[in-house]
Amino acid sequence: MPVLLAPPEAPLLPELLREANVVGLDCEIAAFHEPMPRIRGLGSLLHAGETEISFLANPKLADQLAQCRAAAVILTPEAWQALSNTPPTWHVVLCSQPYLMYALLAQWFDRHRIANLPTGIHPSAVIHESARIEAGVSIGPHCVIEADAVIAAGTRLGPACIVGAGSVIGADSLLHARVTLYHGVHIGARSILHSGVVLGADGFGFAPMPGEQAGAWAKIAQIGGLVIGDDVEIGANTTVDRGALDDTRIGNGVKLDNQIMVAHNVVIGDHTAMAACVGVAGSTQIGSRCTIGGASMISGHLVLADDVHVSGGTAITSNVSKPGRYTGVFPFGEHRDWQRNAAVLPQLAQLRRRLRRLEDAGPAAGQAKDS
Repeated sequence: MPVLLAPPEAPLLPELLREANVVGLDCEIAAFHEPMPRIRGLGSLLHAGETEISFLANPKLADQLAQCRAAAVILTPEAWQALSNTPPTWHVVLCSQPYLMYALLAQWFDRHRIANLPTGIHPSAVIHESARIEAGVSIGPHCVIEADAVIAAGTRLGPACIVGAGSVIGADSLLHARVTLYHGVHIGARSILHSGVVLGADGFGFAPMPGEQAGAWAKIAQIGGLVIGDDVEIGANTTVDRGALDDTRIGNGVKLDNQIMVAHNVVIGDHTAMAACVGVAGSTQIGSRCTIGGASMISGHLVLADDVHVSGGTAITSNVSKPGRYTGVFPFGEHRDWQRNAAVLPQLAQLRRRLRRLEDAGPAAGQAKDS
């Protein structure tokens, strides 16, 4: 489960595969029986019903095929060959990348769901007369669209969204409930922003203020902007700050999970993905196609190269110039002690080898000296 479509709306299996397979995967129906089924939804191997399609992406789950009641199952050619000679009760769809095909099917069903949602502008929305709302935009209850904002065609705003003055949202984007855009935020086309996202808040900028109370701070007004590319998805309660002078920039195809903090003037390259609870300090540049594991922390004013992969819970405190995977957690302590210990850590493997050589050579060296 779930079943997503009413019977009259459900496409025949070949039609569904044709419409969903927008990237041209090698996908064909290899085993079937008449009549060809109409597919009303998709589900897991164990829970998909007789009007749904399922998939096998992990070979470890192949034993679940015997219990599957789906109308059709997506298999790799290798998985299909590994099955016994007993014909399955479900239709077989062969595809070299079943997980990707599942993702495309899920997108197809979700597009159908969104297309059936109510359209138009709710009467409780407050829209400034200078804002530009293009064709096919849907604006939910209690939204606020401020002066000179632009919302491009086909974009949908859920309830209680706020679009600040001069902000721009690209075509066919989706803002779930309670998304807040401060002034001057630019978002590209086909972006998805989940509930509680805050974009363009002030970065954490303060200067010590001598002459005032001890420890007092002077606020640095954050006058930069925030520019987000096309096809970006940002998870619930994630915040991305505006720049202090230059813009904070998020590249095309970037995926940010829930509860991430991206500070002012950070630059994130195209197609980088970050899992939940990552924190990125100000003015750090992260390359393209990077992955940042959950709860990782990246210090400020650093540069990470393209294709850097950071394991969950890792603290990155210096530049990373070489692609690859990086992992590590170091216990805290007094700063001077921490610095001394941190300087030794990269040499531990070498020191261990040297110590072993000395231990191995010790007795022989002593006997040679005595003789």
